[in-house]
Amino acid sequence: MVSISAFQADGPGSTPGRRIPKMEENETKQKRKFTERFGNFHNKHYKTLLIIPAIILLVFAIYIGVFYAHNGDFIHRDISLTGGTSVTLYNTTDSAAMTAALSPKLEGLTIRTVYDLVTHEQKGIILETESDANTTRTVLENYLGYNLTIANSSFQFSGSSLSQSFFSQLLFAIVTAFLFMGSVVFLIFGKKWKTKLLVSVISLIPAFAFFAFGSSINFAIILSLLALAVNLVFYFFYSIPSAAVVLSAFADIFMTLAVFDIFGMQMSTAGIVAFLMLIGYSVDTDILLTNRALRRHEHSLNERIYSAFKTGMTMTLTSLIAIAAALVLTYSFSTVLASIFTILVIGLLFDMFNTWITNASIIKWYAIKHEN
Repeated sequence: MVSISAFQADGPGSTPGRRIPKMEENETKQKRKFTERFGNFHNKHYKTLLIIPAIILLVFAIYIGVFYAHNGDFIHRDISLTGGTSVTLYNTTDSAAMTAALSPKLEGLTIRTVYDLVTHEQKGIILETESDANTTRTVLENYLGYNLTIANSSFQFSGSSLSQSFFSQLLFAIVTAFLFMGSVVFLIFGKKWKTKLLVSVISLIPAFAFFAFGSSINFAIILSLLALAVNLVFYFFYSIPSAAVVLSAFADIFMTLAVFDIFGMQMSTAGIVAFLMLIGYSVDTDILLTNRALRRHEHSLNERIYSAFKTGMTMTLTSLIAIAAALVLTYSFSTVLASIFTILVIGLLFDMFNTWITNASIIKWYAIKHEN
């Protein structure tokens, strides 16, 4: 039974079922009490919380350094980035037996079984190897005992030089995306228009040099890294919030890359594209937090941070649930989509951590110092 005192009586000029101000005031008081408890805890520990991401970044940096020393690269690349052959067989061959029989004959062989999502019935096998297409076809036909045609299989081959060139271009795209992202954030939160203009010009130099003068891709990557290093100096001297946003986005990508290596997953061209998408997801919540904490003044700093937290977590969790569902649906039959969704799920988890611990602590530290 609903108490009649909790609602206004319906009548001329009244809104049916509208709660009386007293009940609204009670809810407001409860929210304020919770915000005060959150604020008291955060006021005491927000600087200490920065130690956690610093330790995680250090551990991951050591791991990636050891990984590079053992493997000669920061990631395990699949054939789309190293060159090789991909074969899809439309049959129900035993993948374990095939792997044991063909591994000595084909370089870097990996085999994955494709299942129907509903019936779990095997639909085919995806085979990837660093060997060329002719060698792969011959070895498979000898093992299977029949000729491979377009009716029972499909072949894709990419050369090593083309794959390496594509990988370099994707790296250039990631560094350039960081440059442009940092410039946009600096334009919003930075100080002095002359400095903003200088940062924008520096960000455009690598892309302009590459597209206008046909610079080599390796030179373009080096030029982009130098431009990013110079811009970071401007971020730290003229806009700590901009530096915090860039640091948070970098931490998301770096931590995701480390976890990707820990689980022994192979990076594909689709995976590189997923990292580009992750930059957008990371910056989204970081700018929301920075804007509400520094640009609004109608409430206390803790209330503004908590308001941004509620909105940002709603956005991130909604995206995370949707992407996780897509990962479950596509994992068994699409390596490209599975790679993209896996990276985004890992990245969004780290984004929540870096936005609301790393970035929130830095922004609060800056805001308190700025107000004082």
